[in-house]
Order: sequence, then structure tokens, then C-alpha cells
Amino acid sequence: MYKQRPAIKVVDGIFITAACLSTFLYGISYWFIVLTAVLTVTAFILPGFYAAGIAGGRLKICSYGNTILAVFPYTLLIVVPVFIASLFFHEQLTWKAIIIYACVTIGILNAYFWTGIIIVYLTSKQIGISKRLLGIFCGMIPVANLFVLSIIVKIAGREVREESERYWRNEARKADQICKTKYPILMVHGVFFRDSEHLNYWGRVPSELIKNGAVIYYGGQESAGDVRTCAMQLKKAIVKVIEETGAEKVNIIAHSKGGLDSRYCICMLGMAPYVASLTTVNTPHHGCEFAEYLMNNAPDKLRDTVAAAYNKGARLAGDKNPDFVKAVTDLTKAGVETLNAEMAPMAGQFNGIYTQSFGSKLNHAVSGKFPLNMSYHFVKHFDGYNDGLVGEESFKWGQDYHFLINKGIRGISHADMIDLNRENIDGFDIREFYIDLVHGLKEKGL
Repeated sequence: MYKQRPAIKVVDGIFITAACLSTFLYGISYWFIVLTAVLTVTAFILPGFYAAGIAGGRLKICSYGNTILAVFPYTLLIVVPVFIASLFFHEQLTWKAIIIYACVTIGILNAYFWTGIIIVYLTSKQIGISKRLLGIFCGMIPVANLFVLSIIVKIAGREVREESERYWRNEARKADQICKTKYPILMVHGVFFRDSEHLNYWGRVPSELIKNGAVIYYGGQESAGDVRTCAMQLKKAIVKVIEETGAEKVNIIAHSKGGLDSRYCICMLGMAPYVASLTTVNTPHHGCEFAEYLMNNAPDKLRDTVAAAYNKGARLAGDKNPDFVKAVTDLTKAGVETLNAEMAPMAGQFNGIYTQSFGSKLNHAVSGKFPLNMSYHFVKHFDGYNDGLVGEESFKWGQDYHFLINKGIRGISHADMIDLNRENIDGFDIREFYIDLVHGLKEKGL
């Protein structure tokens, strides 16, 4: 199990500080250079023992570098005042001793700091590009650099702790296979994305489910197709899963527009007998007024230019017949109302299928990643509380509805619900959310 050893930081701080201060002893004998070397080498070794039970080589190395960065500021609080004090008492200390102290100390601390920062920058996955750039920009600004450093240390330290705890948690429940459902899981992506082996739409979620026993397949529908076309593609995916696994049915977990694709596939394309459950995540079941406003008010030339550019890129990514305008139109309030009216007479197809929906709330625009930080206020104007794209009232559908709220500044965005940014969020663990979701399906015998 993961366990921190805080005393290591204290001891390491003592060693690296003593290494710097020992340079004053060179005036007595140059043999004290050996003492400086021994203290310095020891200070570089000790951070490797800061915590036990760290999972994996990358995290071990990250923890080593992060421990160095955590110790570094406290060392400065001692060695810098000592240097300043030596300037006032230079009559007792020769200028030679002061210069040696300054040069050797700067050399030791530079090596110590740069070892830590380079290692953390290379091994941490949670320190994003913005924080890295901020660290570089503020590196030479006194006080600001220490403030940014504290942020980096906090993020990297949390990453090591949480990922290690996750590893041991998965090991402890490995035999229980808590996500091994009766029927395989079909994960259905939303609009403007495709399932990809190298850049998974669902982030770190599928691998976490697989570790806990889940059998995962993907919808594979086009990124920008209308609901009816994508539903046909989902039908083929369901048939393929059943043929490959021999299972009688599938459990569908669908995000965003994927929820509409899945509903249409079940209602209108005869797939109800082959679906055990449908879980929709942040799906606009009642449409988006914001999207409708854009489609109705955007200049035709602008809309056509954006659509042409997207369709061209989508073809290169694998779409056979992308249609940006039709995809967005099916997400508008009027578009979904048309789809719902078409599906209404076939609502009985869901008898015997467990249905549930989830939605989430982004608390502030600034806490959402681009472009959700830009769309949040516009969506709020039309649709009220939202996840950056879809309003709260539009999420509601199925037998059970769950609205996810996270305290603090951030909240939970549309993108957070698929782990798009692979980011650990305070107060909300997206991987455990899906593990609990799939475990719930297993508990229902699905």
C-alpha cells in the first residue's frame, strides 16, 4: 500500500542545507570538500525513499523529483539569509570564503532544483501545458516562482498518491471482477469525435473498466452524421458484438449525441431485443436551444465554410459521409423534438430494458477547458445550468436520472464526463464513477 514518509523530507532538507553550509569550513581544511560531496550525494539519494508502495517506474521517478522540489524552497530559506548575513560579518569571514560559499552553494542548489524540475516535467501527466509554461515564465521572478513551484509540487504529489492508491485498490478487488457484467459493454461516442485505439474518446475509463473485469466494445459511428445514419451504424456494431461474444444482449453506455443515436437504434431499427440496458451520459434528450440559436442566426457563408472545413477533416479521419449541418441540427431543440416525436409511438420498445441518464454541472466558465469555457455563458443564457454544452433540463430521461454536482470552483463539464483531458479533478473521480456505474449494472444482473 502507498505510504508517505514525511521524515525523509526533513532529513533531506538537513543534508542539502548542511552541504551548502559546509563550504565555510574550507578555510579550515580543503578536506571538508569531501564532506560537502558526501552530504550532497546523500541529499540526492534520500528523496527516492520518500514514499513506499508507489505503483510503476514513472510514478517512482516523478515522486523522486517532486520530493526534491518540495524540499528546495525550505533550503533557500536558510542558505540565502546565511549568505546575506556573511556579507555583514565579512571581517570574521574572508571574501574568499564568502565567494566559495556563494559559488558552491549556487552550483549545488541549481543541480538539485533542475534535477527535480526536469524529472517532474518529463514524468508527470497531470501538470498540463499551461502550468509548465507558467513555471517557465515565472522561473526568474522572485516569490512568483516559489508560488508556481508550490502548485507544481501539489499537482505532481497528488498524481503520485492518487494513481498509486488506485493501483492498490484495483489489486485488492481484482479477484472480485466487480465490472464483469453478464452482457458486454458497448460504449458509444458523441458528436465530432471518433473512437480511436490511439486517442480513446473515453480517456482512461475503458482500461480501468477492463482491469475490473468489463468486456468493452465501441459504437464506431461517424463523428458528424445525422442520428438516423449513426443509428444504422450502431445496429451493425451491436450485431458484431453479439456475433463475436455469443452474448444475447449488450449494455450500452452512450455520451452526448451517442445517447440519441442509441435511442433511435433501439426504437426504430429493431435492436430492442438485443439491448439489456441503456445509460446516457450528458445527452441532450430535449435538445439545445443554444445550438438552435447558432444554426438559425449564423450567417450562411460562415456556417457553410465551417461545415465544409469540418467535413473535409472528418473524411480524412475516417468518416464516409460526414454532414456537419445535419449533425448539429439533430442536436437543436427543434431537431430533437422531431426525433422524439418520431420515436414516441415506439416507446414500448424500451419495456424490459433498464434505462438511466446522467448529467453534470459546470460551476464556472473559467474552470472549463477550451472551448467549454467560451460556450458556458451562452448556453446558460438559453438553457440554464449546464455542463458547457447541454442544459440541465435536457439530461433527464429513462427510469433513473442522476444530476452530478461537484463543490468548489470547477464543477463537472461535458468533456470531464468522458475524461477527455485525462485530468484528476478535485472531488470527482471519473474512473470510479464509471466503475460504480458498471458495477451497478452487474448488481442488476445485466
